[in-house]
Amino acid sequence: GMNAAVRAVVRMGIYVGAKVYFIYEGYQGMVDGGPNIVEASWESVSSILQVGGTIIGSARCQAFRTREGRLKAAYNLIQLGITNLCVIGGDGSLTGANIFRKEWSGLLEELAQSGKIDSDAMKKHAYLNIVGMVGSIDNDFCGTDMTIGTDSALHRIIEVVDAIMTTAQSHQRTFVLEVMGRHCGYLALVSALACGADWVFIPESPPEEGWEENMCVKLSEVIHIVLLFIK
Repeated sequence: GMNAAVRAVVRMGIYVGAKVYFIYEGYQGMVDGGPNIVEASWESVSSILQVGGTIIGSARCQAFRTREGRLKAAYNLIQLGITNLCVIGGDGSLTGANIFRKEWSGLLEELAQSGKIDSDAMKKHAYLNIVGMVGSIDNDFCGTDMTIGTDSALHRIIEVVDAIMTTAQSHQRTFVLEVMGRHCGYLALVSALACGADWVFIPESPPEEGWEENMCVKLSEVIHIVLLFIK
């Protein structure tokens, strides 16, 4: 998921002749600067497709929530001539990126007034461009086929259900499985279809009156059912 996106950004960036940088530990690395912002090469992203998580790390960053923190981040980026950011993340990461973009010219003015950057640097780096990639297992974003992480989550759910099914059959029990998704029933619905669940609860289609009785009838017919509902 995320590593595939990182690899694609690095290699396409290099292919079109751009300098590409890794910013380690998300916004925390941007605020701290120094060894956290490193130029990436073609080889930097070799053999990462199969690796889970993200090779450049991720961290919650209280400092970036403050203007002071964003001022430091802007200074660190300008030192390396970075004015284009690819941000992979969820609501927090992308909201933070948008605030940073809106404040960019004001941050540059502040840096110039305090003598940290000169007027040439200010003109050269006048615009901050942002590409936001939605990193969410919920698949709850309009306009994209599948958010980064959804496919991995579905794969893991199906593996778990396959393991549970054998136990359900041998013990003649019904199992209830809870999956994530926040306000979006995509993971529950698609995994219910893929694994042959007998009942599914999703927020987009709340159960109708009398569902308890219908479910009990259904449960009495078969003995190895997996129920999926959303967290």
